[in-house]
Amino acid sequence: MSAIEQLLEDYPVRHRLRIRYSEIDAQGVVFNAHYLTFFDTALNEAFRHLDMDWLAQVETTGCDVQLVKSLVEYKSPIRFDEEVDVCARVGRLGTSSITWQLAIFGVNDGRLRATGEVVWVYTDLNNNQSQPLADWLRNALENL
Repeated sequence: MSAIEQLLEDYPVRHRLRIRYSEIDAQGVVFNAHYLTFFDTALNEAFRHLDMDWLAQVETTGCDVQLVKSLVEYKSPIRFDEEVDVCARVGRLGTSSITWQLAIFGVNDGRLRATGEVVWVYTDLNNNQSQPLADWLRNALENL
C-alpha cells in the first residue's frame, strides 16, 4: 500500500468534489475561503455516514455545536475542474469538545492538497453554555 493509500485509509469519511469555476480565484486556484466550506461539507457527510440526523437531534436535545477553532494548511494548489477527496476523522473527543482532523487529496494524483483542524464545543442553546458530550454522541463518534 502506498503512503497516500495509507493516509486515505486513516480517514473513515471521504467526500468527492469537483471544483467549480465559481470556486477559483484570479490565479486559477481554489480561493482560500472555500477550503472551510469543503471541510464543512465533509463533516456533514460524517453525520450522514453515521446515519445521524443532526438537525433532529438539535430539536430533541436543544444542543448544537459551536465552532471555536478552524485551521487550514495549504500544501498544493487545487485547480478548476479537478476532483478532490475531502476526508475527515475525529482527532479527539474532549469532555465537551470534538476535534476533527481533515485533509484534501487530489483524485488523479493522490497528492495531499490541504490539511485542517476544526474544533467544536457541544452547547446548550438555551443558556449558551457548554455541555458534556452526550453518551450517544460520544459512542457514535468513537467509530470515526
